[in-house]
Amino acid sequence: MQKVASLRYEVIFKKAFCDVEVFKAFAKDFLGIDLKIDKVQTEKKFDPPIGNVDSRFDLYAEDVENRVIVDIQHRRYEDYYERFLHYHCAAILEQVDTSKNYKPALTVFTIVVSTSGTREDCAMAEINFDPINLLTHEKLNKIHHRVLYLSPKHVTENTPEPYREWLKLIQDSLDEQVDETSYHKTEVLKVVNLIKTDGLTPQDRARMKDEYSQEDAFRKAKDEGFSSGVEKGLQLGEERGREAERLEIAKNLFAQGLAIELIEQATGIHRSLFNS
Repeated sequence: MQKVASLRYEVIFKKAFCDVEVFKAFAKDFLGIDLKIDKVQTEKKFDPPIGNVDSRFDLYAEDVENRVIVDIQHRRYEDYYERFLHYHCAAILEQVDTSKNYKPALTVFTIVVSTSGTREDCAMAEINFDPINLLTHEKLNKIHHRVLYLSPKHVTENTPEPYREWLKLIQDSLDEQVDETSYHKTEVLKVVNLIKTDGLTPQDRARMKDEYSQEDAFRKAKDEGFSSGVEKGLQLGEERGREAERLEIAKNLFAQGLAIELIEQATGIHRSLFNS
């Protein structure tokens, strides 16, 4: 067994999947496309923002034909499916700047990986934008944009390859140990190598600790009956992350009566800045 860092953490997922060869193989296996890229961006945002809510993508890559987005999600929100549909549509709308032609230059693919999952989920679900002939049920092959929702928690032996090996690895990593002999794909084994515990940097460990502390603070706050305010604050903090916004979140949580220690832990804002 190999000790690894869990792929539930954004910092670890990005560390592994921002590798160009890993990303290309992942896109090839799940989307059937051969990406021609030499880099993968993290924390991608559009400037100016598209719509009323700013969108941020964990992993983002594009070539002359395709725009591929991959997001990792552990904390589960009620608007899970709608949230990433919104991000996907933003990546389409960003390309259209004139009413003369609404066809974007790039086909947009979004892959969302949920490491928590619920009973209502399945290993793989899809939103396919291609119109369907209602009489023959045939696709018109006009629009190729797709959203894939992946839930490694639901992978079974009946999940077909090449999907199963990727999903199985993500799920296996959650307990921080992996049997390398169970995997055969070159790029999947590369992921295992990239997330080995003995290969983590001090920066990796610090960000993992921050993510864990934030989730722990969220759970404690929820237990105390303040889940609504904290969840809203943490969502805003995740999507924006700037100091002024985190300060506003801290003030709102303080006004609701949340314990000062939990506010400091959840937002990183010192009490002297919001308790005045």
